[in-house]
Amino acid sequence: MPTRLLNTHTGVLCNRDALRSHFMDSPQNSQLLSSCSGCTPNQRTQLIHTTISGYFQFVTFSHRWGAGEPLLRDVEGHSIGDMSSEGGFGKLKAFCDRARQQGYLWAWSDTCCIDKDSSAELQEAIGSMFAWYRRSALTIVYLHDVAKTGSFRNSEWFTRGWTLQELLAPKTVLFYTQDWSLYKNHVGSNHKANVNVIEELEWATGIERRFLTEFSPGMDDARSRLQWASSRRTTRPEDIAYSLFGIFALHLPVLYGESAENALGRLLAEIISLSGDISILDWVGEAS
Repeated sequence: MPTRLLNTHTGVLCNRDALRSHFMDSPQNSQLLSSCSGCTPNQRTQLIHTTISGYFQFVTFSHRWGAGEPLLRDVEGHSIGDMSSEGGFGKLKAFCDRARQQGYLWAWSDTCCIDKDSSAELQEAIGSMFAWYRRSALTIVYLHDVAKTGSFRNSEWFTRGWTLQELLAPKTVLFYTQDWSLYKNHVGSNHKANVNVIEELEWATGIERRFLTEFSPGMDDARSRLQWASSRRTTRPEDIAYSLFGIFALHLPVLYGESAENALGRLLAEIISLSGDISILDWVGEAS
């Protein structure tokens, strides 16, 4: 589970100690304690896991970063409900509103839920991010450049490096347009289960639907995975490599300040070492 989550009802960012306290004071914990009496050890372990997992179901956010995004220090100790409704703060509030409307208490955004001043926490977050999106109950994708009646095929979201894993990792995704309406009014609970949306995703990404709906991280089809990323861009050049760690199920050091060439070199060397597939050396990806 992520280090921090936003409470969608109070708008307050909670660290792990606060999250633990929330659970201890919850009706779910009282019910758990009552239900555990008389259980076998195996039954108790399963019941604890099921109850805690259910209580901490969370929604992840995927979006194109813009100017003025609220960071940890901007949100910590405040309720986002009391903050500005402009720019990145407004976007964060709208995300939490949609998560709450979908019935979820907890939400996670890459803008304010990571302490980017802590190299250790940043390393943990980058190494865990694929798993967090995979384990999320829902991922909300906000497309700031898609009109209510428009198509997302040319959205900038499809050109960014980090959004590749944010597309592939989640099992359940909902796309929202610039006015926060559901994409083309598709009202189902999961746009990955919508044939029309999947067809558009195939066209926009060049990724086969089997990967879009049932993606497994690892070394299979390594060359294809690199090709999916080849036309994408990241603000920091070395992120073009780091954004692929989860897709290949790799845990490598994050060394901000290294060149993109060095970061990609480390990535490719590890892929070759584990897969034995030297054909990936023919892949050309220009980081910028």
